[in-house]
Amino acid sequence: MDVSQYLEMFIEETKEHLQSLNNQILILEKESDNQETVTEIFRAAHSLKGMAGTMGFSKMQKVTHDLENVFSEIRSGNMEVSSKLVDVMFKGIDLLEALLDSIQNTSNEGDVDPTELIEELDVVLKEGLGIEAEEKTTEATKEEAEPNDKKEYVTSLIYEEHELNAIDEAHGRGLSVFGMTVYLSPDCILKSARAYLVLRNLDEVGDIIKASPSTEDLENERFDTYFTLVVVTKESEEKLKEVVSSVSEIDEVFIKQIEKTGVELKQQSIESKAIKNKEIKEQMKTEDEKSKVKNSKANISRTVRVDIEKLDNLMNLVSELIIAKNSLISIGNAIGKNGQKDGFNEQIEYLERITTNLHESVMKVRMVPIESVVNRFPRMIRDLSKKLNKSIELYMSGEDTELDRTVIDEIGDPLMHLLRNAVDHGIEDKASRIASGKQEEGTVILKAYQDGNNVVIEVKDDGKGINVDKIKQKVIERELATQDQLENLPDREIIDYIFRPGFSTAETVTDVSGRGVGLDVVKNKISNIGGNIEAKSEVGKGSTFIIRLPLTLAIIQALMVEVGTEKYAIPLGSIQTIEDVLVDDIKFVQGNRVITLRGNVIPIVMLEEVLDVKKDDNNVQSYTVVIVSKGDKTIGLVVDSLIGQQEIVIKSLGKLINVDNVISGATVLGDGEVALILDVNTLV
Repeated sequence: MDVSQYLEMFIEETKEHLQSLNNQILILEKESDNQETVTEIFRAAHSLKGMAGTMGFSKMQKVTHDLENVFSEIRSGNMEVSSKLVDVMFKGIDLLEALLDSIQNTSNEGDVDPTELIEELDVVLKEGLGIEAEEKTTEATKEEAEPNDKKEYVTSLIYEEHELNAIDEAHGRGLSVFGMTVYLSPDCILKSARAYLVLRNLDEVGDIIKASPSTEDLENERFDTYFTLVVVTKESEEKLKEVVSSVSEIDEVFIKQIEKTGVELKQQSIESKAIKNKEIKEQMKTEDEKSKVKNSKANISRTVRVDIEKLDNLMNLVSELIIAKNSLISIGNAIGKNGQKDGFNEQIEYLERITTNLHESVMKVRMVPIESVVNRFPRMIRDLSKKLNKSIELYMSGEDTELDRTVIDEIGDPLMHLLRNAVDHGIEDKASRIASGKQEEGTVILKAYQDGNNVVIEVKDDGKGINVDKIKQKVIERELATQDQLENLPDREIIDYIFRPGFSTAETVTDVSGRGVGLDVVKNKISNIGGNIEAKSEVGKGSTFIIRLPLTLAIIQALMVEVGTEKYAIPLGSIQTIEDVLVDDIKFVQGNRVITLRGNVIPIVMLEEVLDVKKDDNNVQSYTVVIVSKGDKTIGLVVDSLIGQQEIVIKSLGKLINVDNVISGATVLGDGEVALILDVNTLV
């Protein structure tokens, strides 16, 4: 069987299971008696084992098999969760991730050696069970899991009324009724497939009137290594055993002829139901949680994985459709007043509605919850806390906030770096926190929320904050500014120096992070996807890094303006207001143009100078100024005239065209003309 065609699906599903294991073990570390979590971990490990076995990845199959063994004992109550066990479990997940990386890159498991981990798992298992635990296992085996060790026909079945009637009717017609318990090999990988083959073979020689577990549970592999069936047939017991045993990976088959009367079976069924009801009552406390899990799984099954390349093609088609719409609008404006224009405009309006709806639909398909990025951070913070001997708790909110897939793919590394900075340099050690009157446990908060056409992500810590005086000292040492220049700058602009390449105030360099070492990369990555980052800090109280990101990178609303004879687009999300400013109202402060607007001093940028557009404006009495902002910073862009608001498609200029950072891309207008899109963040 060629399984290479399923490799991509295997990789995606394995990533999901590994992330689930990470999350659940983090919960288990804090709630060691959480049986629902133990069950989820067992299921994830079991599923991974089956998937790896099917694909022929023996190392992954062996590791997950041993993980499953450990959690099988925990689930049975034979051993308890310990700190050592949790550490080894995380090592196991790291090894599985290494194996997955190798599979993803080379389609095989490579030279990753699981021997050491398997030995550690064996030690943990033996220590957890101990001598007393082994005796407990024996007792549990006798009382609770007898069918697994002492293999025989399982008689404790709960019969429904119609099943009892079917048995009586079969006896009346001279047919035989057999009960059989089928045991699969302990190392059977595809249990549901084997069960299906048994059911199919029996259907050819009789009628199955009872299955325990149910056929649905058998199909979904929700059973141990055995199952019981009741079959009505005219064949002999030997024939039934032969039919079932012909399926591979069948260990043993026990068959018993059912000759009891309906009354006896009914009494047996009533007794079994009483036992079952008792079990149900004992599990009532966790029923709500199980319901939530069930509902969430139902939602997951409604999702569809879509290749990002297909989405990009679809987005490109929508982009071309919008360009076509803009062309029709240009044609419509050129039509004379001969009575045809009204009908034409109606069609344009209809096309506009369609394209807008199509655009929104495609955007929704491309949108991905930020949860897919941040769900790996709790494990990272936990590991760093232990490594640095700090007590740190990570709180996250807004994980369901959605971003465009292209933005999601790029934001993970910057966020990881900011969190590592917060843990390493932001949060103090335990002794320092206690000495400064803080709680021993440090707090890191990761918060995401939508703000207009942007998504804001904040990384906040309650550590020692950023020392502005140290930054000033470093700036002067590196001759980035003079003492006099720094004196006139507010603290937030001084803090911005930490985003300069190689800038760091850290006294020691660690392998965890370096304040400034890499923050320039963080800023560049965020800028490349149209976002911006700023830092706020208060000494002794902590720091906050605020990232603003666009919801999407493909289609945006923009204000079209003219500078000289050229047309430019300014993203609408950055625009605050548009003002008419008299030439005489423009003042000069330290050689820079500024205006006073409603009590605020706002710097002015003459776009004609920045963009090198030549024009004659000697007789201009007033300027049209577009007020734009980046975070809490505001500037005014001087333009010649306004064309209007328009939905534009962002096109990359490509690697062959080298442009200044003030240009973020280009768009094609309705008449075929190309207009450049201004990068407001860089201009500010």
